[in-house]
Amino acid sequence: MRKSILIHIATANETSALEVLVERSARLLSKGYYSEEQTEAAIKHVFGVDSELVGDGSYFVATVDGALAGCGGWSKRTTLFGGDSYSGRTSGLLDPATDPAKIRAFFVSPNVARMGVGTAILQACETSARAAGFTKAELMATLPGVPFYEMRGYVRREPVQLDLGGVKVAFVPMAKSFSAAG
Repeated sequence: MRKSILIHIATANETSALEVLVERSARLLSKGYYSEEQTEAAIKHVFGVDSELVGDGSYFVATVDGALAGCGGWSKRTTLFGGDSYSGRTSGLLDPATDPAKIRAFFVSPNVARMGVGTAILQACETSARAAGFTKAELMATLPGVPFYEMRGYVRREPVQLDLGGVKVAFVPMAKSFSAAG
């Protein structure tokens, strides 16, 4: 029986619960893709909730049967990835006529992984970005995220290795053009 996934815009008072979800998701769903050391480095230096997305009203929360099930957002700002703890963040605004929207900070609770939660959040993000005038999107995928995004039309680019506190962690830039039909 398919469970009902409800999506709403994140609020600042949900941040603490979302941070717990992010860490749990990263630790459990990254197994087999990243070492424990790499996962912990990513949690410390990159992963997490971006309060600008919450403030911009472009960060979504999914619930299943009233329980927190996932989160993810899109941005009209230049930062491609990284939560509040990431030192490489920049807040400049993008031009929807020429720049891609940034798909950001996707995490799904392991107990509902591969049940449509990520897809529901991504659809909400893409719909909202298109409504804001964007015709394309880009993101920085984790290794476990690459197959998910490829199935939804994102094309991978050359992988990158980021130095996160002395630990090298691989990520994959990806991009997609939105069709006129959506």
